[in-house]
Amino acid sequence: MVNRNEALRLLRRATGDLSSDFMAGQWEAIDVIANQRRRVLLVQRTGWGKSMVYFLATRILRDDGAGTTLIISPLLALMRNQIATARSLNLAAETINSTNVEDWPDIMARVRAGGVDILLVSPERLENPTFFEDCLLPIAENIEFLVVDEAHCISDWGHDFRPSYQRINRLISNLPPNVAVLATTATANERVVQDVLAQLGEHTELQRGPLARESIALQVVPLPDRASRLAWLAAALPTIDGSGIVYTSTVRDAKSVTAWLCDQGIDAAAYYGGLTQEAGEENAREELERRLLGNEIKVLVSTNALGMGFDKSDLAFVIHFQAPQSIVHYYQQVGRAGRGIDRAVGVLMTGTEDDEINSFFIEGAFPPVRDVASVLQALDDADDGLTINELLQNLNLRNGQLQKVLKLLAVSDNPPVAKVESRWYRTPQRYVPDRARIQRLAEQRQIEWRRVQEYAEAETCLMEFLSNELDDPDAAECGLCEVCLGEAPVDVHLRRSAIVAAARFIKRSEVPIDPRRAWIARAFDTYGWRGNIRHEHRSEQGRALSVWRDAGWSPLVEQGKDEGRFSDELVDACVEMIARWGPNPAPTWVTCVPSLRSQGLVPDFAARLAHALGIPFVAAVSKVNETQRQRNMLNSYQQAHNLDGAFGVERTAVDGGPVLLVDDVVDSRWSLTVAGALLRAAGSGPVFPLALAYASASIAE
Repeated sequence: MVNRNEALRLLRRATGDLSSDFMAGQWEAIDVIANQRRRVLLVQRTGWGKSMVYFLATRILRDDGAGTTLIISPLLALMRNQIATARSLNLAAETINSTNVEDWPDIMARVRAGGVDILLVSPERLENPTFFEDCLLPIAENIEFLVVDEAHCISDWGHDFRPSYQRINRLISNLPPNVAVLATTATANERVVQDVLAQLGEHTELQRGPLARESIALQVVPLPDRASRLAWLAAALPTIDGSGIVYTSTVRDAKSVTAWLCDQGIDAAAYYGGLTQEAGEENAREELERRLLGNEIKVLVSTNALGMGFDKSDLAFVIHFQAPQSIVHYYQQVGRAGRGIDRAVGVLMTGTEDDEINSFFIEGAFPPVRDVASVLQALDDADDGLTINELLQNLNLRNGQLQKVLKLLAVSDNPPVAKVESRWYRTPQRYVPDRARIQRLAEQRQIEWRRVQEYAEAETCLMEFLSNELDDPDAAECGLCEVCLGEAPVDVHLRRSAIVAAARFIKRSEVPIDPRRAWIARAFDTYGWRGNIRHEHRSEQGRALSVWRDAGWSPLVEQGKDEGRFSDELVDACVEMIARWGPNPAPTWVTCVPSLRSQGLVPDFAARLAHALGIPFVAAVSKVNETQRQRNMLNSYQQAHNLDGAFGVERTAVDGGPVLLVDDVVDSRWSLTVAGALLRAAGSGPVFPLALAYASASIAE
């Protein structure tokens, strides 16, 4: 048994501060876990110190001869932060994730030998039967303390429910009664709390504290158009001391907001899930986290990839460029601010795109029944299972849609599918979708979104509103928010000239069209293309004038498609874009991607653009076979195969000089890639794609 004073000495050693003391409730949680070895659901506000509870409990248990602590943690960024904290208590922490597969056998051996104090795994690891059977079960007898971080993810009703967390129930049910269990969350209302308690088992003790954050001054800034919000950010950020985060709902917004802030002389960087892969640097995200932690950068403009577990005690502000999906999403993200300082600000901006973005996420939370049925049928028809690529070839589903279906099926109680190495197989288990549950949860998500809209219009204390949404019995007025104060914590006078400058920036923010470098396997049998695209057949990097259905030029592009003619204003805008872009060598002629459905639309625009540039237009590319609409093709194989044999090029019409290849809206880039390869093969010079708009495959891009 360890008493409070002994535990306090450990806390002070971990923090390096001899005056540190426990937060109200911290010692009580440690006592139940380390001394009584019981189960606890801990609901405490963001920044309260939940991780310190399980680290100190682990230190006490290990000093008493107990086995390893297993922490189920949802994000790699969270794991990195936890490992650093563990080391301050001389705890040996290891992680098992998709980036260190080659280290798994050595880590497992060290766990069995008692050399690992803490083992961190993601819930997604539990989905893998091979991992569960070969890695987790062999070390199960060495596990004496289980931590489920962000435990609201267990619950159907949690704002961030993850199917992977369903596997945790199986793990918990197999634990001996003397294994301590701690589940932690800051974002659980009463319904979620009761659901999680039921799953943790009887005799689980609930410990909860007040959720209000006393150091954050909340504010709402309703600015419907993007230009006004960009102008507000550029004016507001220099007035706020310290560094912080601006959250966006999509990757493309993270990039565009970052570009604007940098243009305005504000030190900003974009942070999102695919950053490491795009940057080609293994630690690209870690480096940005390090720069923000060290106040070497003013602001990270981030998607929700920078969320759970990122802990910067002096984070001065959290600003949302768009409204998040739910109040609990907002509470969790704004709660990153002001953890170790007396004053921070949390600003929610709202805009016209909020409804569309959040409807997209709500509707996509669960895969449609027809998608589930099509995957099961494809696996039923396969003689020896199918890989992901083979499923994509058989099914017109986006890769993300397919992965969501497979995850839903794989974590069900009696899974109708199983993965063996890289292949998916149909099992004998019958699958019956729970339509009532899916409908119930979809309706709940809609209610949550309406509550966000109500928060944005609230005339009562904003912090009290957040606390009430989380069923906090101690909810009370904060005295800091704009409603309590009667004035804005961040008071910015928005000049018309700044809004005009932001609007001009949006219209000058063209998007690169990167060339494809490889053909999709078995997609181009008619053309006979396979493997890497030959360098002499590859297009150059191109440009799109706008992003489809975004601000800037996109409304004019949409209007032109509806009316059957693009305006001269778009011609002038493309001429200016080409001048900024400076394709080298400069194009000497113009051609376009044809369509059998809208035969005159793009050729007419391309001809007028050529006239404005003072170079000839030649209709060198023809559509020789009708195809399905590219926008209805949902993955890269289907998009590519749909164009196999679709285009032809008249060699006698091809000029040997560099050429602008014009299209109206580019999505998969396959039309431009195929037409470009045919032009090069017919003797043209370098091909520079140009489109009026770039349509991302998903609003989340």
